[in-house]
Amino acid sequence: MKALSDVVMLDLTHMLSGPYGTLLLTDLGAQTIKIERPGKGEGTRPLLAKDPKNSLNGMGAYFLSLNRNKKSVCIDLRKDEGRELFYKMVEKADVVFDNFSAGVTGRLKIDHEHLSRINPRIVTCTLTGFGETGPNKNRPAFDMVAQGMGGGMSITGSPECAPMRAGIPIGDLGGGMFAAMGVLAALHARTLTGRGQHVDVSMLDSQVSLLNYMATMYFLSGENPEPLGNGHFVHVPYNAFKTKTLSLIIACVTDDFAIKLFEILDDPDLMDEKYHTQQGRFPDRVWINERVQEHLAKESCEHWMDLLTDARIPHAPVNDFEHALNDEQIRSRNMIVEVEHPDGGSVKMPGNPIKLSETHEDSFAPPPLVGQHTDEVFRDMLGLDDAELAKLRDAEIID
Repeated sequence: MKALSDVVMLDLTHMLSGPYGTLLLTDLGAQTIKIERPGKGEGTRPLLAKDPKNSLNGMGAYFLSLNRNKKSVCIDLRKDEGRELFYKMVEKADVVFDNFSAGVTGRLKIDHEHLSRINPRIVTCTLTGFGETGPNKNRPAFDMVAQGMGGGMSITGSPECAPMRAGIPIGDLGGGMFAAMGVLAALHARTLTGRGQHVDVSMLDSQVSLLNYMATMYFLSGENPEPLGNGHFVHVPYNAFKTKTLSLIIACVTDDFAIKLFEILDDPDLMDEKYHTQQGRFPDRVWINERVQEHLAKESCEHWMDLLTDARIPHAPVNDFEHALNDEQIRSRNMIVEVEHPDGGSVKMPGNPIKLSETHEDSFAPPPLVGQHTDEVFRDMLGLDDAELAKLRDAEIID
């Protein structure tokens, strides 16, 4: 059994942020029905679909990764008859999750105000770039927009380079994670109140939340932090250093770690007593990092990791994807799973990072073809027969 196996979710999301949020809930067991446009389906389907290196049977890496365990139903929500079908589904659902632009659900009459009249227990979630309130709510946003406006991009990279976004799309993914948390909170609140509610999550808000203690530092000091590359504004040595193989992260967050590192490097200058404290090391941090780099460049990453492990100094290789996705720790926690394609074949992808002690069943059904489950869902959920389905299909309400 999975933790959310009793939750039925109608997934109206597209692209990355919304589908990632619903993926997190789906992996935890939510019965997710993806509502797509008749014909083409949602906008992520074409991405990389024709790229021979990054697709399987005409399904690109985006869609493969974001839509496992989901079912697909095609309804034209622009038509009254399509909305009526959707409303009947809402009667039996727990969650409606979308990432349309602000105001779209209202125009389509599928916002919380409309849906709660049909099902007072429904939880709705809208994930947008800027939220559903405020002077900029109607601005379009994608990942890099959220990263740039949220402040984090200004401290990413080195002082010498232009502002740099994070390598992974944290603007999109961060919004999806917070939206999934909001849905879980609203579902729990429903057990207390008996009523559903609306969850309004902004990608920009999510990025600001991730600034965390650095935002508080700004309010205390009034000073904008600057990019430090892989260094740290307090700890020394704390950086990514080049070796003969992979780069190596060393994070000396205490004096003991720094002293042990200097002993391993067997450098009399670094073992000077004045470097036994952070206050002593910090003024000479540039020189210390350069000196540590000179030593580490002489041997392989693996050589230094053995010594650092024995000394219990925090460290890690800077893994490329090949090393990260084959790491024994990652593999041991089922974080690489194999998911089948509905037309045959399979592909490896990241697994479910949330491990529960009693309701953690890892199972991964194939991502759906466009409208693959339309008839199945309408038969099982709404009790429609073949004649009724044929009539709706002839009227181009479903596909």
